[in-house]
Amino acid sequence: MSSEYFEKLSELNNSETPFSVATVIKISGSVSAKTGAKSIINEKGETVFGWVGGGCAEESVKETSLECLRDGQTRIIKLDLDDEILGVGMPCGGEMEVYIEPYMPRPELMIIGHGRIAEILALLANKVHFSVTVNDSIATRDEFPMADRLIKSDIDFSEMVVGPQTYVVVVTQHKGDQFSIKKALEGNGPYIGLVASAKRAKLVFQFLKEEGIPPKELKRVHSPAGVDFGGTSPEEIALSIVGEIVSIRRGGTCRPMTELKK
Repeated sequence: MSSEYFEKLSELNNSETPFSVATVIKISGSVSAKTGAKSIINEKGETVFGWVGGGCAEESVKETSLECLRDGQTRIIKLDLDDEILGVGMPCGGEMEVYIEPYMPRPELMIIGHGRIAEILALLANKVHFSVTVNDSIATRDEFPMADRLIKSDIDFSEMVVGPQTYVVVVTQHKGDQFSIKKALEGNGPYIGLVASAKRAKLVFQFLKEEGIPPKELKRVHSPAGVDFGGTSPEEIALSIVGEIVSIRRGGTCRPMTELKK
């Protein structure tokens, strides 16, 4: 395998850019690409490295690569290059099978706040391969050695960018909670958790209602955050929150495994 291939993989991984790798795994008949040939397709459907065949196969591979990036699943496609009507469009001759594997950026856990729960959240999230962003004015690198990014001067939460892979947990427990929750709701992230007392949470939700946030949107906020472990310590609370996040990300149920046995 060429060094350029690994350099491109490293470049895309370091930039947290989604992409797919297409690999020819089987050929028969007259096929221009060889077994093992690879190409890298970016999130726009553009081939940024390599080649797995000309016009006969390229469009089908790009289209399937985008499908893989949408659902995160691998695929093997069989391309009939000898049938102008039922194949991929041109009678090039032969057949080939291509394995397509998506590479997704790490999901992000954005922690708003500091303290022991926040510290353990950052540690556990790092262990389950999340990138970690801590947004808090007094957070330090000593407290959050595993954090990929510290944001310390974001009074209006303008640096709080919530994308489709951003999981947010608010643990500040002071009068600014409602503003960070409102900012999180403006994004399209899969999870928003609020760590607060029942009284504090009630005040936050009341503020959001008065701001015109629809009830359907408010239901996106998990409060209390986490699953019912019965835990009371900061470490146990953080573990229950990370457990809930992983369950949502992976489509789990949070039910005991013994109940899922067939």
